[in-house]
Amino acid sequence: MQISFGFGTGTQVVEVPDKNVIDILHANEVEHELEGADEVRRALANPIGAPLLKDVVKPGEKIAIITSDITRPMPSYVVVPVLLDALYEIGCKKEDITVVFGLGSHRKQTPEEMKKLVGERAYSEVKCVDSDPDDCVHMGTTKMGTPVDITRVVAEADKRICLGNIEYHYFAGYSGGSKAIMPGVSTRNAIQNNHSRMVQEEACAGRLEGNPVREDIEESGEICGIDYIINVVLDEHKHVIMAAAGDKVAAHREACRFLDRIYRKDIPERADIVLVSQGGAPKDLNLYQTQKALDNAKHAIKKGGVIILIGSCKEGLGERCFEEWMTTSEKAHDMIDRIKVDFQLGGHKAAAIAMVLENADIYLVSDLEDDFVRSIFLEPKSSAQAALDDAFAKLGPDATVLAMPYGGSTLPHAAK
Repeated sequence: MQISFGFGTGTQVVEVPDKNVIDILHANEVEHELEGADEVRRALANPIGAPLLKDVVKPGEKIAIITSDITRPMPSYVVVPVLLDALYEIGCKKEDITVVFGLGSHRKQTPEEMKKLVGERAYSEVKCVDSDPDDCVHMGTTKMGTPVDITRVVAEADKRICLGNIEYHYFAGYSGGSKAIMPGVSTRNAIQNNHSRMVQEEACAGRLEGNPVREDIEESGEICGIDYIINVVLDEHKHVIMAAAGDKVAAHREACRFLDRIYRKDIPERADIVLVSQGGAPKDLNLYQTQKALDNAKHAIKKGGVIILIGSCKEGLGERCFEEWMTTSEKAHDMIDRIKVDFQLGGHKAAAIAMVLENADIYLVSDLEDDFVRSIFLEPKSSAQAALDDAFAKLGPDATVLAMPYGGSTLPHAAK
């Protein structure tokens, strides 16, 4: 059978013998009546755990709308115009509204990227800015010692409305909710303190309760103050098929439950070979983002197997500290030893890759130079088909195969 994987703005297609395929992890079919802007309007008219927006926001208040940056598939161009219409209906003025892109530890964006994210109408109507980690207000400290240092335009707003899309996160459990605040509009030091809990066993994909990273994120959101959220769940084509608006925890949890119905995938057994992609642009811009698909794939691979990671990575590694760890370590295992005594944001993803390498080989299909890929402990392959052929040569013609075309979204759960 032929299986297609997103690769940048294009695709990689592989031919796999039917007898070898355990499963292709696509989303489960879930019935839904509305999509896109209509679904967002429905959510705003039916808030979860909160009153209607008109009873929360008042005319004359300064409003910060916090949404995702270019590395996320969040369709702000769908959600923001609907939210603006709702705010205008309340009586809010355009000059009192600012859209803030939560960069976290990511690079600054161009005006063209901002316009693409929110759409031309929103970009022309209200002020749109990146979060600024160098201009923050200290609002408090969590019980775990994380400083709640929030970019000024958000900290000084009268009302904060957080947007986000829900997907699995490899140590925060799920994206969305208060994650727009921490790490979205926080400082590098704050993010580093929060993310240092990733080494704990309870910090894993699909877990909320008892997850130290998520609990610290939500305490940060409580200290900062989040007045409303709109979180959306996307199908494999990045269309909004569910929206939840209202309370920062209650609405978030409802969206997470919906996500599980679609993307949590039970598999009968782990596979010898896992083919995995983030699904293409913008989620495979760099290895820093593409790593998320790899981390989900680790739940489906047998010890000694081969993970074929398919992602353009046309912007390179994508983060300074991550690059330093990946390019200066003598052995992959050194990064695991290092993270235990010297947690650094960026280095944490390098260590996560090293942990996967403890159990499996990683073949990388990307736009990166072959010699560079070898230098960071991965095996370069010219195409997904070439990688699969080499994996069969290594493991034998009867090797089992599992495909994850949207690896950042689908979370395998093996029966054994």
